Amino acid sequence: MPKYQAPLRDMKFLLNEVLEIGSYSNLPRFADAPADVIDAVLDGGAKFASEILQPINAIGDKQGCKRNPDGSVTTPKGFREAYQQMSDDGWMAISADQEWGGQGLPRVISMPFLEMCSSANMAFSMYPGLTRGAAEAIQTGGSDEQKKTYLTNMMTGKWSGTMNLTEPQCGTDLGLIRTKAVPQPDGSYKITGQKIWISGGEQDLAPNIIQLVLARIEGGPEGIKGISLFIVPKFMVNADGSLGARNSFQCGGLEEKMGIHGNATCVMNYEGATGFLVGEAHKGMRTMFVMMNEARLGVGMQGLAQAEVAFQNAADFARERLQGRSITGAKAPDKPADPIIVHPDVRRMLMDMKSFTEGARAFTYWTALQGDLLHVSPDAHVREKADDRMALLTPVIKGFLTDRGFKCASDALQLHGGTGYTLDQGVEQFVRDARIALIYEGTNGIQALDLVGRKLAANGGRAVFGFFSDLEEFVSENEANEKMKPYVEGVRSATAQLKEATMWLMQNGMSNFDNAGASSHDYLQLFGLTALALMWAKMAKAALAKEATGDRFYSDKLATARYYFDRVLPDATSHLAKVKTGATPVMALSADAF
Repeated sequence: MPKYQAPLRDMKFLLNEVLEIGSYSNLPRFADAPADVIDAVLDGGAKFASEILQPINAIGDKQGCKRNPDGSVTTPKGFREAYQQMSDDGWMAISADQEWGGQGLPRVISMPFLEMCSSANMAFSMYPGLTRGAAEAIQTGGSDEQKKTYLTNMMTGKWSGTMNLTEPQCGTDLGLIRTKAVPQPDGSYKITGQKIWISGGEQDLAPNIIQLVLARIEGGPEGIKGISLFIVPKFMVNADGSLGARNSFQCGGLEEKMGIHGNATCVMNYEGATGFLVGEAHKGMRTMFVMMNEARLGVGMQGLAQAEVAFQNAADFARERLQGRSITGAKAPDKPADPIIVHPDVRRMLMDMKSFTEGARAFTYWTALQGDLLHVSPDAHVREKADDRMALLTPVIKGFLTDRGFKCASDALQLHGGTGYTLDQGVEQFVRDARIALIYEGTNGIQALDLVGRKLAANGGRAVFGFFSDLEEFVSENEANEKMKPYVEGVRSATAQLKEATMWLMQNGMSNFDNAGASSHDYLQLFGLTALALMWAKMAKAALAKEATGDRFYSDKLATARYYFDRVLPDATSHLAKVKTGATPVMALSADAF
């Protein structure tokens, strides 16, 4: 059966030595996160993930969720107890505001725990993840009364939350939504319509489920500009905070899925359900984007998380599986064959996985730090810069990390050979679970279009040119260090290629929008490779500072960094070439030729 052990040394290395979290101790939230607190969160989180969540991962995959005749849903064995313990022990509220029952720590401190949970049990981790996203949407757009009514219970996990966007006739194109909201004399609305693919829409983990539902107020504008956001609780909340009458909606069915079987993916039928407007009428997408961006960062984390657990199990298998002899001579002459880890092609797959997971982890944590600075820095320039980075990098993290994370899971299965294709080994679950991450919360094609169509042009290109400055500043600050030369040159080269691709898009994308669409995938891949180059260069710098200690962790880190720059980053050249071909070869055939 598969195993999972949190990569604590790597996580602490990133927080303490690369991101230098201690240097922000003068800022709110960070002041409450000294080294001993960080260690306690990571060590405790690792124990929870490995001892509570990982053992029920395969159970959840095999049992799945069950819809009962009354419309209720039963989650797999152990899920309810794990969720309750997660809530009771305060794990869901690590970075929530103290006002709402949280510990008030920086979000970057909670990222390792979120990664651990997703590696240990991706299907389970979606329930608390969506709840936190829904709570943050209410915190951003809700009234004071709504915050008072819902936030503490949601932030702590006592109640759960969801997002209801998709309908049978529309996915990404939310302007086609038909669910309607009819105003009532008391200020509430009656919500009627059907939503599909609603993760956690019905389950037995929490006594109340707070649905955030997109709907069109009767008589409102057509298209996306007429969409409003509503709180639709499963049980109405009385003035004293107790639960009242059951609202008029139910789960009409569960989807049979390729993976994440432990998560209830529901068809939700609203039949005049009572809902409460969040924010302004017809402005629901503004608030919902808070939740969607939160979810997209979480989905990117899922790509990393599944890559990590797949890598761990592949590495264990490669050390143990005996098959053939090394082409340079027997490495285990006392055994009938050598372990497959001696073979260069097996090492290639392992190094691809290792260099991705460690680079992606740094990228994700660094971006989470920008989100913290956006909220707590007293410097307006720092806040603006952090906001730009968050907006720019969200589609990159979602798209690049899930693409590469799925490839890592697939490579892990490949490394296992025929054993990996069987159910007993458990690695095939990582492949099935990871695959959805490329699709939901906006397909990766949509993420690429968002990057080239919206994020590059925003504020006159301020965000992307600011990111170029980050890259160029790193090169300038470290080019005199001879030991840093291979990493600095790699960042310099990737930066030049990313800038060239950006200029090409700016010059050719507006004259023919198909050019932007055809080049968007490769541009996102190029962007991701460049971002990881910067992260690996930062990690190499931190490792070089400790190289003299003789600690193998640092020499291994430098060897992996060299692999990334020598074997992975060269892919940037091919992605640049594809960007510059534009739409002509892609759109050459007529539709009826397919």
